[in-house]
Amino acid sequence: MENLLDAVAEHLATARRILFITGAGISADSGLPTYRGIGGLYEGNLTEDGYSIEDALSGEMLRRHPEITWKYLAQIEANCRGAGPNAAHAAIAKLEEEFASVLVFTQNIDGLHQAAGSRNVIEIHGDLHRLLCTACGLREQIESLEGRSIPPKCPACGAVMRPEVVLFGETLPQEAMERFYDELEEGFDLVFSVGTTSVFPYIAQPVVWAARAGIPTVEINPGQTTVSDYVDYKLPLGAANALTALMARL
Repeated sequence: MENLLDAVAEHLATARRILFITGAGISADSGLPTYRGIGGLYEGNLTEDGYSIEDALSGEMLRRHPEITWKYLAQIEANCRGAGPNAAHAAIAKLEEEFASVLVFTQNIDGLHQAAGSRNVIEIHGDLHRLLCTACGLREQIESLEGRSIPPKCPACGAVMRPEVVLFGETLPQEAMERFYDELEEGFDLVFSVGTTSVFPYIAQPVVWAARAGIPTVEINPGQTTVSDYVDYKLPLGAANALTALMARL
């Protein structure tokens, strides 16, 4: 493990453009549960209503039965409530200050990268704390759902609000994806996959593409994922431990 960390740190020390692709695992040390994988909130289980979490958190379910979707969104938000960024978030934010370009492409909807100070962040799945009225289009930024009715209602017209997040079965935000593709075209000389099982093609493909193009790739994840067999360096550690150890070597 020490040799692996040393080798990754050598690449990090000479990199100019670095891509971090992050998932729920990077927030685990902030007390937030992952959704899949080791210790996942919904690992291999149906919800108590008998739906898979993918069905419960789908755009179709939100349209037909918003109370079901919001029940589980509220569970996720409650698990996020009061959490702050951890050493992994802080390390990435610090690297952004010191390197020519550091991009965070995150699936997370908790806002912790920005809370740690990262500015170059693409939230491909949105943010659970931004709400949008399904009728009048009113937007609302919230600190938490505590004290709100579930589903939350629009303060202007009383219609059901939805989170500005990508639910299962919905399309990814075009503007965010176009920005990400522009960044990929500029190129990176080091790619990290941190705390994600990489089950979605748009999360796995940039890592596989980089590995096949000869760009050094690093996975930080205690479990095996869909990209584990492709990366140059597999660090089977938690995100905070791994990134703290790498920062200490710089």
